[in-house]
Amino acid sequence: MATPMVAGAAVAAAALAGRYGILAWHAFKARPSVPRMRRFYEGGFQTSMTRREAALILGVRERVVAEKVKEAHRRVMVANHPDAGGSHYLASKINEAKDMMPGKSNNSASAF
Repeated sequence: MATPMVAGAAVAAAALAGRYGILAWHAFKARPSVPRMRRFYEGGFQTSMTRREAALILGVRERVVAEKVKEAHRRVMVANHPDAGGSHYLASKINEAKDMMPGKSNNSASAF
């Protein structure tokens, strides 16, 4: 007599768990989509470049190692290089941002 009661309770528990799972799935699918990428900086360039603006242009933190700056500069320049249809002005701002970020030695600049 106890075995059918236990089996019935197990079936009822499984049905309730399944109903809860289906409701949770529908709530998950109905949630608004949130972009997973960071938003772009919505502003013009400042008259003189700051470290904050340089970090925003390159997409890195203000305090970052030189290797990350080099990697970020390459990634941004590939997307905005003038030879590939990008703007000369944006390329100059990207290069200025790379020069502004810490970790770059000043004696590596060459006129040639």
